[in-house]
Amino acid sequence: MGLSQRLSMLLKSKANRAMDQAEDPRETLDYAYTRQQELLQQVRRGLTDVAASRKRLELQGEELARAGDRLQEQATKAVQANREDLAREALTRRAGIQVQLEELKRQHDQLSTEQAKLEDASRRLQAKVEAFRVRKETIKATYTAAEAQTRISEAVSGISEEMGDVGLAMQRAEDRTQQLQARAGALDGLLQSGALEDLTQSSDPIQAELDRVASTATIDAELAKIKGELGSGDAPRALEQTTTGDRS
Repeated sequence: MGLSQRLSMLLKSKANRAMDQAEDPRETLDYAYTRQQELLQQVRRGLTDVAASRKRLELQGEELARAGDRLQEQATKAVQANREDLAREALTRRAGIQVQLEELKRQHDQLSTEQAKLEDASRRLQAKVEAFRVRKETIKATYTAAEAQTRISEAVSGISEEMGDVGLAMQRAEDRTQQLQARAGALDGLLQSGALEDLTQSSDPIQAELDRVASTATIDAELAKIKGELGSGDAPRALEQTTTGDRS
């Protein structure tokens, strides 16, 4: 196979894939169903036209029959009037009408046969169109379900791939957190041991001593308050015990 043939096959293959991706079989089925309905409507219109033509022949035949009856009456009256010439003319015309009636009957029979065929074809076509509609809707529903399943599968696959990347990111975040926690713990240990200077404390020794004295004074005041509360509570109990002893 030559290079040009391989290129041609490659281009055709890509074109077919592009058409497969662009074509929606549901739209194709709907279009086919619409075309079948149009054909069915054409058959029904043809059936209506044939029925109308047959009816016109019947009306024309009835009119010719009435004309033939009138000519027959005229021929009878002409004989009664001894006008054989008029009677012959009337009968001659009536004979022509009979020929027309026979032709109309032949055409009427043909149209009746054609109408019966069209009615049968219309019923069979209607059944086929209805069967196609049911099949079409079934295929469309199946295709829609398959399409949804494909989207779900693709989404799940994408999530799986993304979760792999997320897992790596989470692992890196945990490692980084552990590193920061370890570093913070080491810094606390160094501060407590005095190896590092606590920059949050005042660097002025005088101010530091004043802060310490103020803190001590606050603690002493709180302690004196507690003792005072305890002392005021013990006095009534001691008085109550003394009173009880005197009564006894």
